[in-house]
Amino acid sequence: MFTGLVEEKGRVTAVEDLGDSVRLMIRGPLVTSDAGHGDSIAVNGCCLTVMTQDGDTFGADVMKESLDKTSLGDLTVGDEVNLERATQVHARLGGHIVQGHVDGTGRILDRTPSEHWEIVRVALPAELAKYLVDKGSITVDGTSLTVVEVVDADPSTGGESWFSVSLIPTTLADTTLGTKTPGDRVNLEVDILAKYVERLLAAKKEDNA
Repeated sequence: MFTGLVEEKGRVTAVEDLGDSVRLMIRGPLVTSDAGHGDSIAVNGCCLTVMTQDGDTFGADVMKESLDKTSLGDLTVGDEVNLERATQVHARLGGHIVQGHVDGTGRILDRTPSEHWEIVRVALPAELAKYLVDKGSITVDGTSLTVVEVVDADPSTGGESWFSVSLIPTTLADTTLGTKTPGDRVNLEVDILAKYVERLLAAKKEDNA
């Protein structure tokens, strides 16, 4: 489990094509300081398992499922990534409950800078938009954010679903979201509690049918 509070920005040092998977080598001095084989580290919000470690660099294999559903397959040597270690149960839990199980990808639509923050709009699949609510939580590239506004797709106009978030100076400086540009893909994980509620309501409806 994670909280969506990015601990550091790491950097991809190598990308090895393994045929049906990819091995990423990522430098992250903080997250590797107490990491070992088999530990979990969220990379741009995607939970990966440490397979190798050499000093401040760790290697993780990205399976086809993750390559298909996340933007990790877009990474190249030199790219920065958001890193977070798994949450320890004795620590304070900021952010919100994050599993590191990416639900899909979104696309940066535009950015509107203000004096002290920046509003970013992100397009997302309609099947994910239903889980978002104003002032609810969303994880974007592993960063826990509060949803400012949600707009559902309008089939009559061909419009797409989107949401907006407000990025404070700390988020802009300490995560890769500060350098994303319109058109860039981002990993999205919706609130797991919303999916549980949907499942339970569907089961209840079937029982009453």
